[in-house]
Amino acid sequence: MSEAGRVQRESALRAAVLAGDVDAWQAWYVEAFAALHAYVLWRLGGRIDRAEEIVQESWLVAVRKIGDFDPKQAAFLTWLRAIAANLVRNDLRQRRRRPTVVSLNGDMANRGADVDRAESIAAALAALPEHYERVLQAKYVDGRSVQEIAEDSGQSFKAVESLLTRARQAFRDAYTGDAPLRSHAQ
Repeated sequence: MSEAGRVQRESALRAAVLAGDVDAWQAWYVEAFAALHAYVLWRLGGRIDRAEEIVQESWLVAVRKIGDFDPKQAAFLTWLRAIAANLVRNDLRQRRRRPTVVSLNGDMANRGADVDRAESIAAALAALPEHYERVLQAKYVDGRSVQEIAEDSGQSFKAVESLLTRARQAFRDAYTGDAPLRSHAQ
């Protein structure tokens, strides 16, 4: 679908939703749910329990703020992902403030290690500059090829390849704690 077609369709859906059309909400929900869930799961490093809560909360925020959505500014899914990204960042901040509970039960210790790993992944993703997160998301969440990302962004294949390489390295550095201070020039 062309950009103009998307804007027209999403403008009509938004108007229908604001008029109370439950079927319009249902159409958007069915269309966007799987992609939103995959994005949140990725951002949370595979934490399914947290992902389900964040996805649910994202939809609740969307319902409350649908009047703020402007299809000319971004696609509905992009807007939803921005809501989810903010909720993930807030969730990570809150979790860092809570004390860690240590269990001697082996099963809980293994689960605790998995949770710690997932939270480390989520924190590393949250620490990335937006353009790195965006290209990693396109490649690994949306399953787009380097060529497709290049065409969509108006960049060359080599530029996107290079950006992906830098984004992967930035993720590795953030994950292992070797990340330099965030630079706006990257």
